[in-house]
Amino acid sequence: MGKYNLPKIDLHLHLDGSILPETAWELVQDQGVEVPATDLESFRPLIMVPEGCKDVNECLERFEIPVQILQDKASLQRVTKELIGWLVKEGVAYAEIRFAPQLHTRRGLAQKDAIDAVLDGRNEGLRENPEIGIGIILCAMSIGPETVNMEENLETVRLTKEYLGKGVVALDLAGAEGIVPLSNFAPIFDLAREMEIPFTCHAGDSQGPETVEDAINFGTKRAGHGHHIFEDPELCQRAIKEGVTFEICPTSNVCCQSTGGYGEHYVKKMFDLGMRVTINTDNMTLFDITLDKEYDHCINDMGFTKDDIIQMLVYSAEATFQSEADKKALVEKILACKNNF
Repeated sequence: MGKYNLPKIDLHLHLDGSILPETAWELVQDQGVEVPATDLESFRPLIMVPEGCKDVNECLERFEIPVQILQDKASLQRVTKELIGWLVKEGVAYAEIRFAPQLHTRRGLAQKDAIDAVLDGRNEGLRENPEIGIGIILCAMSIGPETVNMEENLETVRLTKEYLGKGVVALDLAGAEGIVPLSNFAPIFDLAREMEIPFTCHAGDSQGPETVEDAINFGTKRAGHGHHIFEDPELCQRAIKEGVTFEICPTSNVCCQSTGGYGEHYVKKMFDLGMRVTINTDNMTLFDITLDKEYDHCINDMGFTKDDIIQMLVYSAEATFQSEADKKALVEKILACKNNF
């Protein structure tokens, strides 16, 4: 497994799915959380996607233990800082880490407290690793009919605005797909547009292209996953015209059965069509994945070339929720490595 000597970028990375297993096991023991495991080796599978996973929603069940142990500020701060250290070891130049503040309020924290803790972890991680850039994306959540937690979601939107420029870079909508139409969540994005908050949106992963259409109608310029858009040629053309970038996570899609396998994934066809696709990990621990492993799959199983990897990294840099100057600097850094890997 060779290291790709490139300034890697991860635009789609969930905090709770990327806790170091050793830390998760330690926190489980410290907090007295009951799990059917006696040591790290028997614990590890409990926070990884099961073999034979049927769909995305079954995948989401694996987040229960991580969420359970991230209900205090110290734990949130620690795992954020450690994830940044891990990304640096992987040669990542810039990453946007996302999490849902409302999932961390079970034991008395307010959403604001959870954000403060993650930002403290970010700042600590950046002090120790000044060579990496890190943005935090706050996720609103789809956990059922949109009415179930609309207040919490709108609070997340308002907090995104409050923390913009202080480490938080954008808003997202994550969670289960297909319980109700994505269009039902329009109030979240109406408020985001009104407050001039940048956003991305999970869509078109376990569901079809109509959910990507909903996300584009919200005004998003980025879609989390979104690969099923390829089943609607007209919508693909609209996405090209509107410059929508797709945060593709191949191993996540394979593990969650939202594609038949690496060779059957739509991403290469999307790329060849001229769509702005990027390669990301989604959840490093849950799927036992890194960007190096994803790039291996791209080249060995999906028909991409090394030049294609460079081009997708340029798309990633241009789609980051950073200033234009920072995007430009990142693009130049990528192109400078073109002949070295």
